[in-house]
Amino acid sequence: MPRNLSAWIDLSIHLFVILMLIGILSCYNHFIAAISFVVWLCLAFFAKERCHDRSRRFERYCRNVVRNLNEMMNYAIEDLPQGILIVNQEGRIQWCNERMAEYAGTKPEQDTDVKDIWPAIIIGPVWGTIGEYVFANEDHYYQVRYRPVPVTPLMALYVQDITGFETLRNSYKLSRTVLAYIQIDNYDEVIQGLDEAARTALLLSVNQQLDNWMKSLGGFMRRVSDDLYVVILERKALDKAIAARFDILDKVRQLHSANRLPVTLSMGVAVADCQSMADLGTQAQAGLDLALGRGGDQVAVQIGGKTQFFGGRAKAVEKHTRVKARVVAHAIREIMDGADAVFVMGHHNEDFDCFGASMGVAKMARQLGKPVKIVLSDMNEGIGKFSDILKDNEEYQDIIVRASDLVNMTALNPVLVVVDTHIPHLVAAPALLERIHRVIVIDHHRRSEHFIKNPLLVYIEPASSSSSELVTELLMYFSDNLVLSRVEATALYSGLVVDTKNFAVQTGVRTFDAAAYLRRSGADPVMVRHLFRTDYETTVALAKAEARSEFYEGGLIVSTCPELISNGQVIAAQVADSLLRIENVRMSIVVFQLTEDTVGISARSTGELNVQVIMEAFGGGGHQNVAGAQIKGGNVEDIKQKAIEIAKKYIEEFDQDESNLTAGR
Repeated sequence: MPRNLSAWIDLSIHLFVILMLIGILSCYNHFIAAISFVVWLCLAFFAKERCHDRSRRFERYCRNVVRNLNEMMNYAIEDLPQGILIVNQEGRIQWCNERMAEYAGTKPEQDTDVKDIWPAIIIGPVWGTIGEYVFANEDHYYQVRYRPVPVTPLMALYVQDITGFETLRNSYKLSRTVLAYIQIDNYDEVIQGLDEAARTALLLSVNQQLDNWMKSLGGFMRRVSDDLYVVILERKALDKAIAARFDILDKVRQLHSANRLPVTLSMGVAVADCQSMADLGTQAQAGLDLALGRGGDQVAVQIGGKTQFFGGRAKAVEKHTRVKARVVAHAIREIMDGADAVFVMGHHNEDFDCFGASMGVAKMARQLGKPVKIVLSDMNEGIGKFSDILKDNEEYQDIIVRASDLVNMTALNPVLVVVDTHIPHLVAAPALLERIHRVIVIDHHRRSEHFIKNPLLVYIEPASSSSSELVTELLMYFSDNLVLSRVEATALYSGLVVDTKNFAVQTGVRTFDAAAYLRRSGADPVMVRHLFRTDYETTVALAKAEARSEFYEGGLIVSTCPELISNGQVIAAQVADSLLRIENVRMSIVVFQLTEDTVGISARSTGELNVQVIMEAFGGGGHQNVAGAQIKGGNVEDIKQKAIEIAKKYIEEFDQDESNLTAGR
């Protein structure tokens, strides 16, 4: 329209100029001017009609364009290959296109709740935001892109059926390669004392169980040594094994040799993602090492960068040979020989086992004439009495330091020995762990998923009673002329006593051998009893905590220490030990206030149940009979309820599996 209006104005100017010329012509010749004026009138009339015609055609053209555009927009909205929904905050449909009739069976009416059509669709949590997600409904998968509608309190949902793509993706996921290493982790102990016929019969039974398991999963297995197998599966077979919680562990555990030891398996499983086959093999081997480091009889499955554990019910078997201890002792001696300073530390809030092991390692360094420091955390009330004893001994006055004292450390080639823990964030001085790259780890707890990075040497024995026992054995082979002082022997002996509950828990032949060695070296049981004596306030706190205990079906007993008191961690551990002596109790859990912003958990079991699995749910660890955890920013009552829920579920599953095995015999 503006274009045609502009043309008429131009023509009017031309006509006016012509009219002026005709007026000038009339001054000279009236006859020719009259004829010219008639022609001008005809031309003006024609120009006027021509402009009107062009305007009408242009108007018709615009109407056609608008009509066609509306039709195309309506077609696009109604017949796009995706559903469009406009919903309010309550999830009720305000408008939808025709494609929704195909997705929902019939076109939804206005004000219908979208969850009546798709129960799994999400509205509330994404309200007012922009994004997308996928949900499943029956045997279909839908992708939803959501956007808020400007100015109005509405949300636009663009829904597309992607069942074909999701089916293909799931098929690809389920066909991914899974590599696993399977090891008979107690092979040497099981076959000890067996003749060739009994040994062959036992291994044949194990092979038959594994072969049957592989056939049920459709996998490939090859035995590469007497106690090691390599397995290749598809992801869908692994999911089937996970759903059955790797029941092959229970089936093989029912096999006993002539010496009545059950056969136990450990597995490391890795799922292919984007890594090479070499990396996949490395991950599977790391998983096997992790399962063995946690005591064996379990499976470590690495999926998507996370590790899941299954099994872990059998007790770690004590090795009767000290060959490994001798080899490790010699390796530690060589490492210390090449260092210009030795630092020793344990876990935060040290106990007697941690401190005793530290004293033993410090003795190794002093035997070689190396400068040595024992680094303690800021919170160590549990060993306060022993620290007071060392203050009066000039020989040890300069050995005990805090992390803050090592800011100006000048050693060029130091070595750090971490005892009684292997979890980085639980050490007494995490900053020191980052500064020193040559690290030795000595621990008796089952190996956790979180581990100190790139240690130079690792000595973890979950079957051992304590870290003090491990260090005592290392001292036996460290040097022929090594002689422990009375204080050092007593420190190690106190670690043995506290972790074995006076030689009643997790105690083996080698535990008593270590205790005998320490007694011969001058360990003083009278001093140990003095160290373990409690004051009146502690005794009252113990009694109150025991009185708060609640017994649950399945042998679970739980108590709390909600008050923030000194030695709270020690008191909680003593309460957990005391509650375990009650008849029919299989697991005890004590939740306590460790600091103003941290809640601690101390868990114990009779050995039948694995409390480490329970504590790992809270980011903690330990071993089968003794475990713990620390939770920052938690509430005692909330954590107690969560611990009860997890423990009851674990006990229920454990008892169910045991009853199934008994019925299947």
